[in-house]
Amino acid sequence: MSGADFRSALYLGMRHSAPELVAWTALTLGKPAALQDPPGAVALARQLAQLQGCEAATLLPSTLHLFRDVFGMLARGAMVARPSLLVDAAAYPIARWGVEWAALQGVPVRKFRHGDVVQLAGLAQRAHGGGWTPVVLADGYTPGDAGTPPLRAYAGIVAPLGGWLVLDDTQALGVLGREGGGSVRLHRLQQMPVLTGASLAKGFGAPLAVLAGPAWLIAAFERHSESRVHASPPSVAVIAAARHALHVNARDGPRLRRRLLARIRQLRSAVAAAGLACHGGAFPVQLVPLPGMEEQDALALAERVQGILLRTKNGLALGLLLRADHGELEVARVAAALASRMVSGKTRGGGDHAYRFRDIAVFG
Repeated sequence: MSGADFRSALYLGMRHSAPELVAWTALTLGKPAALQDPPGAVALARQLAQLQGCEAATLLPSTLHLFRDVFGMLARGAMVARPSLLVDAAAYPIARWGVEWAALQGVPVRKFRHGDVVQLAGLAQRAHGGGWTPVVLADGYTPGDAGTPPLRAYAGIVAPLGGWLVLDDTQALGVLGREGGGSVRLHRLQQMPVLTGASLAKGFGAPLAVLAGPAWLIAAFERHSESRVHASPPSVAVIAAARHALHVNARDGPRLRRRLLARIRQLRSAVAAAGLACHGGAFPVQLVPLPGMEEQDALALAERVQGILLRTKNGLALGLLLRADHGELEVARVAAALASRMVSGKTRGGGDHAYRFRDIAVFG
């Protein structure tokens, strides 16, 4: 089966060809951001802060740089005194690498079950009772889940204890929340102790990262960030792509998100009509379990429909990434291929429980 690609996480279909972008005379200044921000970076950060409903923001080359520096700052006590990290078990690996860096500096780390507010509350109270300040790490959305995690409850648990919620909002930014502003706006977290980091590479198609939160904390981060001293900042070309993305989002974002949702609903409806399970709720990453299917057959199916074969804790599954630029016919062809190949009783049914595939890099 030739045609559409269901392996790309450019959810809104943004690609930013060179003719669409403002021209530049040099890709980089040859200076770290600590000496001078690249042209357009400060204005872009202001736009992204406003979009997310935050006071301020700053740019990083990637979420790897971002979370390494966030948790490094945390370990040095620049954010709270005596931090204790409480990590949602579904948190994405890149943010967890930052947690591991903090752990090497002596910060205690505990995991809690994904979405388990009761367990988190108990861990936070015990940390506070021991003289520690609880800081929670969670994702704005975990692919495969039927909905978003209870982020307002997370923030509500740590706020009275002087703690913070640190979000990896890569999946949500551009897709969820008012104007695609992500989790802070979706869950009305503007007045709560929340620091959010995200890559723009998914919803907005621009490979750079943004850290957003209270102005004083963003200023502190910029003072302590080692990446702003030792790593190259985002290139002028990437900044131009991100500014173009925000322009497209302001002009066409609502239409693109409506079209994306229509394609998601179309696929889920067609797959359900064929009696097959499909997980992922109203998010563009959809997961079709393949119980009983041999790996060779599953690989052939994934290649045919241009999807991704995933090895989850529940067995093999087919991942399909929907985009706003997918057409009705393209989605209908994929659904028909699934129905014809997977119509055996072994592939039917199944509840909408979460499938874990956090080791698949494309979902980061």
